[in-house]
Amino acid sequence: MIPDKTSRSGILFALLSAALFGASTPLAKLLLGTVSPWMMAGLLYLGAGIGLSLMHVSRRAFRLPVLEASLHRSDLPWLVAVIATGGIFGPLLLMFGLTRTPASGASLLLNLEGLATMAIAWLVFRENVDRRLLLGAAAILAGAILLSWQGEASFNWGAVLIASACLCWGIDNNLTRKLSSADPVQIAAIKGLVAGSFNLGLALFQGTALPHGWTIAAIGVVGLFGYGVSIVFFVFGLRHLGTARTGAYYSLAPFVGATLSVVFLHDPLSVRLFIAAGLMAVGLWLHLSERHEHPHVHQALTHEHKHVHDEHHQHAHSPTDPSGEPHTHSHSHEPLAHSHPHYPDLHHRH
Repeated sequence: MIPDKTSRSGILFALLSAALFGASTPLAKLLLGTVSPWMMAGLLYLGAGIGLSLMHVSRRAFRLPVLEASLHRSDLPWLVAVIATGGIFGPLLLMFGLTRTPASGASLLLNLEGLATMAIAWLVFRENVDRRLLLGAAAILAGAILLSWQGEASFNWGAVLIASACLCWGIDNNLTRKLSSADPVQIAAIKGLVAGSFNLGLALFQGTALPHGWTIAAIGVVGLFGYGVSIVFFVFGLRHLGTARTGAYYSLAPFVGATLSVVFLHDPLSVRLFIAAGLMAVGLWLHLSERHEHPHVHQALTHEHKHVHDEHHQHAHSPTDPSGEPHTHSHSHEPLAHSHPHYPDLHHRH
């Protein structure tokens, strides 16, 4: 049983994030023949950063209501860590690893990101992870590994580097949760611009030539949706579901990519694809049918994020606070003890 409308929104955002990222893989594969992997990574991130920056600026230019909280100076250390681990060190380690590892082993190892995300959320940040969630995540991960398996994997120094890249992205996903109350468009735009510029600069430094204009535009569009909008939806998922559950739903991305490859790239249907679909369906059902309810205590808290005046937001407004709902302003929560179905969202990180 899904607890409430907010949690349903979080699940939808997490699934949309996985779908967009999964769809970007076969599309990038179509373009990769004429572009080096490092140049591709830089242009994908830049496409996300530039596209989302334009969206962010246009909202203010057209004086549209800004419902999300902006990043603050106190968020800067987390943002720097997110960009460094997920946008710079992750791709850097992956590129070095790919030069030393067969493609079959690399694609298999990349599924470690979901496992790293959940393990860090559970062991380091003490996020609630019960047996049902672990079984569901294991089923989804097994399906993703099955899709990626192309034969005997080679575990060498290249494999260690790729596993390290996955660890960086797992850290990135968990640290991004610290920023999930802020504007996801702003977060993803900054990450895309910085990471894209860094990776593009490295590609140019290595002597890689820029592709033709139409190719750059096509990669930019793929990056905008497959990386930029996908990250925005991922942050919304983090806000409502927590890191472990969002990461588990995100592990469905390889299935989306494999299915689209069958449809658009005419890859052959296989028994492996159907078995993976069954495993992922079981994992998805275990997550969707999860019910987590117990008496819990909310400590006093002051923060800022988009909200409506629900059970967790019973506070008075000052004359300068915005009217209408949803809205964003700094607000305080009084201590509260109650019991209801919930996920480890912004207000249930106990």
